[in-house]
Amino acid sequence: MFRNLHEPLIFLLSATLFGVLPAAADPAAPVVHGIAMHGEPALPPDFAHFPYVSPDAPQGGTMVLGETGVFDSLNPFVLKGSAPWVMRSLVYETLLTRSYAEPFTLYASLASGVRVPPDRSGVTFVLDPAARFSDGSPVTVEDVLWSLQVLGEQGHPRYRAAWSQVAAVEESAPGEVTVTFNAPNRELPLLLGLRPILKKTAPWQDDLAGDPLVPPIGSGPYVVERAEPGRQVTFRRDPDWWGAVRPANRGLHNVEEVRVDFFRSGDALWQAVTAGEVDFFSDADPARWETGYDFPAIRDGRLTRSEIAHQRPTGMRGFVFNTRRAPLGDRRVRQALGLVFDWAWVNERLYRGAYSRIASYFGGSALAFDGAASVGERAVLAPFAETLPEGTLEGTARWPQTAGTGRDRRALRRAAALLDEAGLDVVGGLRRRPDGSPLTLGVLVRAAEEETLAGIWGEALKPLGIGLEIRRVDAAQWEERRRAYDYDITVNRWAMSLSPGTEQRLYFGAAGRETPGTRNYMGVADPAVEAAIDALLTAEGRQAFEDAARALDRVLTAGLYVVPFGVLPADRLVHDSAFRRAETGSLYGWWGWWSGPGTWWRADAETAE
Repeated sequence: MFRNLHEPLIFLLSATLFGVLPAAADPAAPVVHGIAMHGEPALPPDFAHFPYVSPDAPQGGTMVLGETGVFDSLNPFVLKGSAPWVMRSLVYETLLTRSYAEPFTLYASLASGVRVPPDRSGVTFVLDPAARFSDGSPVTVEDVLWSLQVLGEQGHPRYRAAWSQVAAVEESAPGEVTVTFNAPNRELPLLLGLRPILKKTAPWQDDLAGDPLVPPIGSGPYVVERAEPGRQVTFRRDPDWWGAVRPANRGLHNVEEVRVDFFRSGDALWQAVTAGEVDFFSDADPARWETGYDFPAIRDGRLTRSEIAHQRPTGMRGFVFNTRRAPLGDRRVRQALGLVFDWAWVNERLYRGAYSRIASYFGGSALAFDGAASVGERAVLAPFAETLPEGTLEGTARWPQTAGTGRDRRALRRAAALLDEAGLDVVGGLRRRPDGSPLTLGVLVRAAEEETLAGIWGEALKPLGIGLEIRRVDAAQWEERRRAYDYDITVNRWAMSLSPGTEQRLYFGAAGRETPGTRNYMGVADPAVEAAIDALLTAEGRQAFEDAARALDRVLTAGLYVVPFGVLPADRLVHDSAFRRAETGSLYGWWGWWSGPGTWWRADAETAE
């Protein structure tokens, strides 16, 4: 038993003596090749490869990716420092791996199979005896036990919610790890299956937050070849990678070398793109997409533009109110401030009308609320019906369409009335707090586009007597201040999947109001949100799951925590013309390494022998 790193036997003995030892995962449950959040995996046990890859893709060549900001760490598992986003995907393997052709289904990886009881009160992973770290040593049960615990207790806050629901972890049979939960949880077997497995002896055995620049030993397809903090990191494919022959990896990780170059600003990155120095660039600027591609690398065919369809929810991106700070905790104030941000005008003037305004967190998917609440949604939210904002259950508590004039007088009058109701009166031409001080709010941004949008908003707020101070900072400052919730208003994007789950607690759980480092940037602490997340995690059928997701979407949207921006209908990508991808894309489009650059290959690469 390995629940407590320092007292593993005490936990086992005390639980046994008092008769509260949780039941182990059902040993009679069959070992299967994959598990899904709901239903069964789409692929059979003998599947050859995922449907969105080309299994015979040429191997070789170099891929250069560009990122803004800096990195000062090779450790992506702790809150401290900033590690390249590809570290987890390239260097580390997980017990199970995700198929991006399905909403949330995992297949065998470091584990050759998985056993889950019908009530999902636990999970057993059967290790693949062929699994190896990059130094050639086997991946052992001890590595798995240690990794699950050290990540849960010392790792980034995103790991802690799942670990708090673990009652026991043990080697239940040779080569098998069984995790038992405090209570049944449909998603937890999948979340634990996606935990990266670290080698216990290096480099963070004693302290997970130790030397952040020690090259790690992983079990993934690549190793860190060299790293220049703040500038560049290069990954070299491991020629002896044990997982290359697994069906789940065929057609992935096709280049020999992946290099990530870091740039101080978006402008510097764009200059590198135009010079053909970066192989992939995801462009979310509609105006630039229309008029900004008349340069030599496009004209001579070195770079190509592609639009990649997907079925992801819109997610949420916009100005985020920090409700921890007065008067932003008052929904009337948030509503007033947001009413005068004329998105329709912004969209036409800056983006040529290319965006659709984001309507909710799961917009564009079956998980988005629409109109009046269903019976299932009402069941989730019934205990809070009296305290929900007006219009929540009816579906009208959301941001209205704006006029597109740049200054809607009706919106200004409504906003002024709301501010008056909140006790923020105008004295001497300035809107003032109850203590008499002028109402001036700060907006924390890191990009030129965000600064422009904030400037437009600031002009719209002047007739209300409200000042907006815009502070543009570099990536390191921005991340530090966001972790500490040190802002009045900032900009954030929550990317939502087709199978939301425990990560919603990291995004919107009440604990994040006080705990630094979560993604609850608005500081929401709402019992209705907590109940909706609970329902999401315990839903046993697809209908109950969708009802819970829509209830969550409905309550978050009604809270008016974010003034939404827009979303494009497809991912827009400019890339080196030598790169190709399979004709059948994933549900998720350009989404991380596994659904994004990891599926591409260089057409001019030599086929591996």
